[in-house]
Amino acid sequence: MTVRVLIIDEQEPYRRLLAQHVSTGFEEPTIVEYDPAARGPLPADFSGSAYDVVLLADTTGGAPGLEWLRDLARRHDFPPVIYLLSEPEPAQRDEALAAGALACLSKRKVDHGQLVAVLRAAQARRGQPAAAPAPLRADDAPRLSRFGDFTIRGYRFVSQLAETPVSTVYLAVDERSGGEVVLKVLRRPPENAGGTATFDRFLKEYQIAAAIVHPNIVRIHDFGVSDDQAFIVMEYFPRGDLRAQIKAGIAPLQALRYLRQMAEALQILHTAGVLHRDLKPGNVMLRDDSTLVLIDYGLSKQLELETAITGSGEIFGTPYYMSPEQGHGRPTDERSDIYSLGIIFYEMLMRRKPYVAGTSMQVIYKHANSPLPELPPELKRFEPILFNCIAKDPQRRYLGVDGLLDAVRELERDELERTGAARA
Repeated sequence: MTVRVLIIDEQEPYRRLLAQHVSTGFEEPTIVEYDPAARGPLPADFSGSAYDVVLLADTTGGAPGLEWLRDLARRHDFPPVIYLLSEPEPAQRDEALAAGALACLSKRKVDHGQLVAVLRAAQARRGQPAAAPAPLRADDAPRLSRFGDFTIRGYRFVSQLAETPVSTVYLAVDERSGGEVVLKVLRRPPENAGGTATFDRFLKEYQIAAAIVHPNIVRIHDFGVSDDQAFIVMEYFPRGDLRAQIKAGIAPLQALRYLRQMAEALQILHTAGVLHRDLKPGNVMLRDDSTLVLIDYGLSKQLELETAITGSGEIFGTPYYMSPEQGHGRPTDERSDIYSLGIIFYEMLMRRKPYVAGTSMQVIYKHANSPLPELPPELKRFEPILFNCIAKDPQRRYLGVDGLLDAVRELERDELERTGAARA
């Protein structure tokens, strides 16, 4: 079955450009163009049932594109919407995702591979079999399997998602399944950086973690090593991460449920001997069924920190979620992950971070020395869990995730009784 696409944009040349990208990425697609400036809003009874996906630009005949997006997202069983941003800034992306977009792409420069990948993700979400990709020439395969300086057979490059001093993250297509995956390439640090032992421990931890199967932990599909590089292939999350949910607002009971899901994932990791070390909303993803999933756990964060430490000991970045002991370079254990989880819990409840400052070191200082952030009267019942997660002294926190989970489950039962809400 081929892909069926509705393109909504007031500029005919741009609609034609998008149509050309779709036509070269799929065999015999069905493409309909809609000019909102000439034809006005879509009828109230338009369900979109004839389409697999809608490409919606943020310029829609004078009306703000977000108004269109919210309207379409409210319609029953409407197809997934890919939102095209003239100014692809993080704030605009987060706002669009919170309004119901499946994904956001830049309108300035159309990335063909990324567009095709999100169209396939939309098909999968719609419950349609993925359309067959346009056939490749024989000489295309080696080029499309290049990820930086590294060739990884069996995967096709789509786009680069992120880069740090020690790793690069790509969106790729698994040629065996045709599905989108995230491929992370990790470079071994130089011998004089003191990172070789950390790199080796990282590989060992991912070998352990790759065997973990849990609904709240990212699925690792593949793992490989060369002399100087390692790669990890993980599942892809078109819905994005927890940051957009926090910005849109999370009800207290839902925040408690999210906390439980993250703690259940941590329990499995800790039992396997793996610390997360980098818990933050950007590393908590959402599946299509709204299940939370932890990603990017293990020693990758530790390796990046060791690479980024200068001679004066300053750590680059803004460690809003680091425990006091981690921020000051002291030994960490499971209680450091619990601390980070507590900071996320506070942010879910309050829609803001508890400790902010102008520099990373000032944030680290506040984590160790500022008073515990209190909750307003209507949320006081959550303070015992919060304070037992983010106590300055690790000895005053939950000794392990088991204790945290017991407290969360008990309070969740109380909340259900208090509100009469049905369990999700």
